[in-house]
Amino acid sequence: MKARREQFRNLKQLPAEEYLTPGSPLCAGCGGLLTLRLLHKVLGDRVVIVNAAGCMTLLAVYPFTPLKSSWLYTTMGSAAAGAQGVRDALDILLAQHRLPADDDLQVLVLAGDGSTYDMGLSSTSAAIHRQLDFWYLCYDNEAYGNTGFQTSSASPLGSETATDHAGSPGTKKDIFEIWRVQRPPYVATLSAHEPLDLAEKVYRARQRRGPKLLLSLAVCPTGWGFDPQASDDIARLAIETGVWPLKEAVDGQVRHTLIPDTLRPVEEYLRPQLRFRHLFEPRVRQPILTRMQDSVNAYWDDVRLRELHAGNR
Repeated sequence: MKARREQFRNLKQLPAEEYLTPGSPLCAGCGGLLTLRLLHKVLGDRVVIVNAAGCMTLLAVYPFTPLKSSWLYTTMGSAAAGAQGVRDALDILLAQHRLPADDDLQVLVLAGDGSTYDMGLSSTSAAIHRQLDFWYLCYDNEAYGNTGFQTSSASPLGSETATDHAGSPGTKKDIFEIWRVQRPPYVATLSAHEPLDLAEKVYRARQRRGPKLLLSLAVCPTGWGFDPQASDDIARLAIETGVWPLKEAVDGQVRHTLIPDTLRPVEEYLRPQLRFRHLFEPRVRQPILTRMQDSVNAYWDDVRLRELHAGNR
């Protein structure tokens, strides 16, 4: 089941203009790069990107960049604070009539999961508390991808990283809920495999002032271990197995924008990725696989139960 869309009902309605041009030095098949491209198409050209150190930092290596928008580089822990400074400066210029309203810029933080879930969480939380009018896009590849793919608190149970060769022993931090409980105007999960869902969420978020937080699964051929041409297949399986729910929270109220009619086995998502190979070879580690499947099943059982109750009211 897909939620009804107000603005984007077919691919022809996506803006044709490209603000992220070909020629990026990022890895082939990067899900985060495709997400940024799609989001930028809907946001338009009047954007300043505040980038936390990470994989995407390679987008703007002086003097070359494929971006048509402005760019500011910060440390991993201070991107949201950097966004505050940029937004404050723009607001002062607007108030003093030194910047025409038509030249105002949207401020977009671009950060990986290492910054978002770990090092930059406090500054982001503070920006949400201050109701800073900004966008925040996390490209979540579930590890510290830029420094060798070490475990982050976004790393899922059982995934091999450079620091956990036997598989991550912990479960993934629920950053969506951590954001949501602060009741920002808008929070959503995204996937580049569902471009209309992505565009619709950006459109809906644009109607609101304050923090707009977007969490995208960034499939990562380099760190996850699969052929780059399979990127969209992996992103699709993440949705169809229920591993990556697509949802939004408006003023704290959650709505799922896509609910699979039936869930494919989580194993179908895991098997193509080398980071999960040790769960199947040289022997199948069934207890971990069962735990992962049970967790996904429990999540969607709860979603369907809440949907049923909502429909009966």
